[in-house]
Amino acid sequence: MSSYKPHQKSFQKLFIIYLILLSLSLTFLALSFNTKPLITNPSSSLLDSTHDWFHYILSKKINTKKIKIGLVNVNNDITTRIYDAHELVEAVSVNFDHISNNNIRWEDFFPEWIDEDQKWGAPRCPEIPLPRLEDYGGLDVVVARVPCGGNNNGGGSEGIRDVFRLQVNLVVANLVVANGWVKPDINRTVYVVFMGSCGPMQEIFRCDDLLSHVGDYWVYKPDLKKLKQKLLMPVGSCQIAPAYAQTGDEIWRPRVNPNLKRKIAYATVLHSSEAYVCGAIALAQSIIQTNSTKALILLHDSSITPKSLRGLRAAGWKTKLIEPIRSPSAKKGSYNEWNYSKLRVWQLTKYDKIIFIDADIVVLKNIDEFFTYPQLSASGNDKSLFNSGIMVIEPSECMFQDLMSKTRILASYNGGDQGFLNEAFTWWHRLPKKLNYLKVYRNRINDNHREIPNHVYAVHLLGLKPWVCYKDYDCNWDKEDHQIFASDSAHKRWWHVYEAMPKKLQKFCGLTKQMDSRIRKWRGIAQKLGLADEHWKLNAKDPRQYHFVDM
Repeated sequence: MSSYKPHQKSFQKLFIIYLILLSLSLTFLALSFNTKPLITNPSSSLLDSTHDWFHYILSKKINTKKIKIGLVNVNNDITTRIYDAHELVEAVSVNFDHISNNNIRWEDFFPEWIDEDQKWGAPRCPEIPLPRLEDYGGLDVVVARVPCGGNNNGGGSEGIRDVFRLQVNLVVANLVVANGWVKPDINRTVYVVFMGSCGPMQEIFRCDDLLSHVGDYWVYKPDLKKLKQKLLMPVGSCQIAPAYAQTGDEIWRPRVNPNLKRKIAYATVLHSSEAYVCGAIALAQSIIQTNSTKALILLHDSSITPKSLRGLRAAGWKTKLIEPIRSPSAKKGSYNEWNYSKLRVWQLTKYDKIIFIDADIVVLKNIDEFFTYPQLSASGNDKSLFNSGIMVIEPSECMFQDLMSKTRILASYNGGDQGFLNEAFTWWHRLPKKLNYLKVYRNRINDNHREIPNHVYAVHLLGLKPWVCYKDYDCNWDKEDHQIFASDSAHKRWWHVYEAMPKKLQKFCGLTKQMDSRIRKWRGIAQKLGLADEHWKLNAKDPRQYHFVDM
């Protein structure tokens, strides 16, 4: 006699239905991930490998009878083959004068110093030849072969400072904007297909606009507003970036939809120890004292105690716990071992724009106006580099992942975040040095040249920090190798912020017995050496030396 029961039959029906639903779900999931790559065979000829991205773009252009393609740095034989490949294709080769590394250097676009005060006239950038844009109207797609230059700067970063590569990227960007931009609120879509192992410059073509990357092919749908703003910036740090995008007679600001409130914030990072807790509290207070009402975000690792976090929040920071990121080339226990934690600011995707500020900086004037600048904007440092103490960045998870993928590929000249970021963002926009005034004096001691100018927005307190010294003077004077960082003027500016802070916050900037002993030790050494500045003669009256704190 069979043991089959009705409830078993119902169970079998339910199981079959479950399998059908599961199969449909998996099918939908597979289709949503586009299992058929846009580029089926990257190693084949352009004619054979463009079919998928071509039909993809064709499917997006419902009302277009013919697709017009502009070819940049693409061989003429390929041009002909594309033209003959499909009756819907019209291909044109874009002509422009190729720039040469032999005629002009990367340093000409990114010089170490420019005349910001315009004592000898306004700084000018070298010209980058572009095509006659009016000759290439109606483009739907721009296809470009990206060159890989020979200047790899020693860190596996082939071609990142190659002027012809920059030119090709700018030619493509200008063609896209010229063909897509109608008005700030009206534009037509122009796609971009990049060919080559180097890929496009991510400083110009954002990973957020990437539709597909298979092999040596990248397909983009650029955000025209963001791309246009970048093109209206100078072609390098050879000029100060304007407060608004301007070129010739054209002035344009990115329009903001009044119904969509842009989210912007200041951010800093604390990691490894609590040595900069006082600095971060003073930074927040200095921003607030300039009447800024922008959000303040502080990223921190587990080294920051609950007590310190309460102080940081009371100072104005919204705190967020992060996992620190180790600098691959830094020595264990070194000051920059965990400096790559700064990359976490790109994960603040709740915000459209971030001004990152190091915790050893004090803000003297309101700097909200710099939120209008595009990524990556910063003040100059040595050589062709920017200083990463203050940066305008645009949070993006794919940008963060891209940076993380390069941490062991791009070599950092100093083992820290600044060296790495200068390899990741070789094309950047120069902000005035008064935004990030570096407290460093290479020349011999001259008190008159160590005054902080009144027009300075923020001071970067290099060397020993004010909170580890007495209030009465900058203890960088006590160490011969630190005297290049000494400035009584900058020291006083920081302490003015401290004095204006609530008393409950000042206690986070106290001295420990160990800190006081170090100050006294180096004052004694300075006295024995008879250092010419004679700061060691000053009678320190800082009350903190009589009321030590435990940390």
